[in-house]
Amino acid sequence: MLSKLVEIKDLRKIWPKEDLNFTRWLAEDENINLLGDACGISITVEKIEENIGDFRSDIFAKETGTDKKIIIENQLEKTDHDHLGKIITYASGTNANTIIWIVKSARDEHRKAIEWLNENTGEDINFFLIEIKLYKIDNSKPAVKFEIIEKPNDWGKAMKLNKNVSEREEARKQYWTLFNDYAFISDSKFSKNFNKVKPSTDHWMNLSVGSSLCNISITQVRKKNKIGVEWYISDNKEIYNELYKNKEKIENELGFMCEWMPLPEKKASRIIAYNDADFNNDKEYQIQFKWIMETALKMKEVMKKYIK
Repeated sequence: MLSKLVEIKDLRKIWPKEDLNFTRWLAEDENINLLGDACGISITVEKIEENIGDFRSDIFAKETGTDKKIIIENQLEKTDHDHLGKIITYASGTNANTIIWIVKSARDEHRKAIEWLNENTGEDINFFLIEIKLYKIDNSKPAVKFEIIEKPNDWGKAMKLNKNVSEREEARKQYWTLFNDYAFISDSKFSKNFNKVKPSTDHWMNLSVGSSLCNISITQVRKKNKIGVEWYISDNKEIYNELYKNKEKIENELGFMCEWMPLPEKKASRIIAYNDADFNNDKEYQIQFKWIMETALKMKEVMKKYIK
């Protein structure tokens, strides 16, 4: 006999208050990763309850490994004009690249407003309208689903700006698309440790490790026929120095050598491993993907042990 899937309509039974309960719950790594998966963005939380002029945003975050700002506004009720005004204010006050409005239910006029914003803003500005749903089966614990109501129309924005994508950029994006298709379907361990990232034309793809200070970056170095996996430290030389003190131990645990690269002109540092990669032979892609996955998993496992 099959069980029945039941929706929990009253979100306040689980999160009585937006700020003390829901926002803090969402900011936890496991839960922000669920939201990131739904949006196709790797999200790293920077601050909660961030003041922006006379207002306060619920969560201020960044796209992992970049300076792209993300504002998340929570509303465990139906959408209203007040919150619509707030997200526009937050977007302008922070120069945010992505604005995510999470609600219990979306009114049609607000859905159309978000659609209009996505159609009439630049390609670097993206608005998401998301309904949060709770379900359970019999007496099970509630399960969360982020249901996207409106999202950016990437194709439309690209066409509007009439941007030409080079063959090299298209090849990069195709490589990341194939990597995602392989890594997040063939290997459950990899998908449990990392969120799927939306493929882009960039030569890098950043994976969150649950910290705003560090991330793992995969790099296509097509001129040298190399693929790189690196532990990237964005703004903390102390972390790099602590890792470097344990360089021999770390490389022994990793099972491979790395290039250790403090960047003197920046606050950032890189610890990177390379492997040969023939980007013109797609029959070898699975071998490359396996190396990327194994290296990224090993880096995450080992590096986090040496960071206090």
